[in-house]
Amino acid sequence: MAKRWAGHAFLALVVTLTVVGGALWFWQPGAARICWAVATVAALLPAITWVVADLRARRFGADVLAVLALAGTLLVGEYLAGAMVAVMLGTGHALDAFAQRRARRDLSALLDRAPRFAQVRVGDELRRVPVGEVVPGDVVVVRPGEIVPVDAVLLADAEFDESALTGEPLAVHRPRGDRVRSGVVAAGAAADLRATATAEDSTYAGVLRLAEQAAASTAPIVRIADRIAAFFLPLALLVAALAAVLARDPVRAVAVLVTATPCPLLLAVPVAITAGMSRAARAGVVMRDGQALEALGHVKIAVLDKTGTVTEGHPAVVDVVCAPGWTTERVLEVAAAAEQLSSHVLAAAVVEAAATAGLRPPPALDVREQPGRGVTGSVGGQRVVVGKRDESGALDWERAVVARAGLDAATAVWVEVDGHVAGALLLRDPVRRDAARTVRRLRAAGLRRIVMLTGDRTAVAQDVAGLLGFDDVVARCTPQDKVDRVRAENAKGLTVMVGDGINDAPALAAAGVGVALGNRGSSAAVEAADAIILDDRIDRLADGVEIAVRARRIATLSASWGMGLALVAMGFAAFGWLAPVGGAVVQEAIDAAVILHSLRVLLPVRRLRLSADTTRLLQRFDAEHEDLRAAREAVRFAADELRAGLTEEALAAVHRAHELMVTRVLPHELAEEVELYPALAAEFGDAEATVTMSRGHAEIGRLTRRLGRHLAEQGTPASGSVDDLRATLYGLDAVLRLHFAQEEEAYFALTDSQS
Repeated sequence: MAKRWAGHAFLALVVTLTVVGGALWFWQPGAARICWAVATVAALLPAITWVVADLRARRFGADVLAVLALAGTLLVGEYLAGAMVAVMLGTGHALDAFAQRRARRDLSALLDRAPRFAQVRVGDELRRVPVGEVVPGDVVVVRPGEIVPVDAVLLADAEFDESALTGEPLAVHRPRGDRVRSGVVAAGAAADLRATATAEDSTYAGVLRLAEQAAASTAPIVRIADRIAAFFLPLALLVAALAAVLARDPVRAVAVLVTATPCPLLLAVPVAITAGMSRAARAGVVMRDGQALEALGHVKIAVLDKTGTVTEGHPAVVDVVCAPGWTTERVLEVAAAAEQLSSHVLAAAVVEAAATAGLRPPPALDVREQPGRGVTGSVGGQRVVVGKRDESGALDWERAVVARAGLDAATAVWVEVDGHVAGALLLRDPVRRDAARTVRRLRAAGLRRIVMLTGDRTAVAQDVAGLLGFDDVVARCTPQDKVDRVRAENAKGLTVMVGDGINDAPALAAAGVGVALGNRGSSAAVEAADAIILDDRIDRLADGVEIAVRARRIATLSASWGMGLALVAMGFAAFGWLAPVGGAVVQEAIDAAVILHSLRVLLPVRRLRLSADTTRLLQRFDAEHEDLRAAREAVRFAADELRAGLTEEALAAVHRAHELMVTRVLPHELAEEVELYPALAAEFGDAEATVTMSRGHAEIGRLTRRLGRHLAEQGTPASGSVDDLRATLYGLDAVLRLHFAQEEEAYFALTDSQS
């Protein structure tokens, strides 16, 4: 802060002295020259310190010419020219300081989160001791919601939230004897653990050290101004020397240096970068400094965390499988009723799914929670159990649910009513709806490689990466693995790392540019990052990259054109056609031109803006998709029921699926075809833009009619057509899932980007 105010004071001083000198010129020319000389000296002293600092850092920056120009004007008595250079220099550095203010990367959030004390069991009592006094062999007790202070092994089964270290959004059940790492949170009942390491040697302390080391070893980015100055400054010095020697007039050399003063670098680049930071902030991406924006505009590789970054970061009900005689709505309703008072992460997902479906679960009585097992309660006089169950003796359809959950990388939550299984809820961390569009936009912005890292399971990671089109995916990553991979990618090209968890903080610090999701990300990730996405939307990353690329391009053009014009002016000065003061005036004109060009960064980029009517249509049909969940699940349920043949229950399920398709799904599809698609075609300016989606509607209609023909004769399919009937139902289920997903990604996600 003191440095910032010193920069402001320096600028105010040289501007004041220059203006006062101009006012005194008409009455006291001698006093005016003194004011201008003082302004020149006032600028020369800090400029020398900047040059020395650059040289010590092995940088040959744009300030060298400014120092030579200021010193030259003093030597030949061209004080007005020196004062004008001082004003330009002060303005440039004030802008640059504003554009690149850094927040300290002290990672205080990591330190604040680290436990200070531990509960150690000594005999029959608990003692609260400083965590540094825990030694291997001590029995540590961790209450629900507390952080495990040291690496340890479990003395009894327990459940933990390990998302801080692995990114896995679901609570993990650990059996007795399993190893537990420090930094995870007890999610169930209190857990007894036997310490296997001290706090200093435990996992969480290692994460801290990784973050600090990665931040300290991150290589600096070569900035635009320094790149251009590297070839411009030697050229300017050569021209000035030749002019002085050939004309035998040192004033000509000063005139050349004044016109060569790299103010387009000192002004145009900071203005463009500052404008880019302002534009990015309006888009919801706050940059730590101007260097972060410059680097983000130059990245070629993106490394994205999975959980909470490309996925929602919390489990959601993605499917409901019902037992014969039960409906999706009823299973979800009784499950939500029992889960309403539970604090478990899965309970929140069940309650949210019921609310989204428009259900109002009745109150549950005598609710009890068994850590690691589930919740029991009385709902409408019936005993309801929601959670895990013993799978021995399971029916065929129940074993099929277990197999399906494994294949889909989902968690199955069973719902029992009065001792009988009513159904199962499948939960998974869903992919963000705007993730695929974000990946496409990043590639369009110039990124050549996009990688996903996660501590989650391999099957989950591969499914998500394949769905979004990543170039590579690495699962089961530890914080050290993430840092190593980010450094490896950084060696191939400037890399941006995006994450939101404590386990991402070291990798964010190690990357060329670290971007954190600040709305829900950990404070450690936010403090380790160079840029922060303020809201919970990954498409802001694409906004930030696009703005940074544009700002960097405009900054480079401004600086290049400015220095090109300065070269022309240098030629005039070298031949004696421009005096030092005239050169300063010409340089001011060049500065004004390049600054105006740099301010183009503030202009909005033309992008599709939907009309209010089209936005309302999208929101309406988006809401209907959720309402149609039960209808879509009825199709899959009917197909599953036919596994045992054309039983009475299976026939009822097929009839219900057909009825829901005809009365609910097809009217929805027809309304989209008649109302939504023409509106979108008009917005896109292409009548063919929605043709592929219309083809999906046609296929859904065809399969529904085929299903109806199976039921046409007296409502009973022919006994020999069961295989075709199942194929029709499974085909219809696949087309519905794909078509709905395509609409949500391609069309409904557009409503999010309008804000």
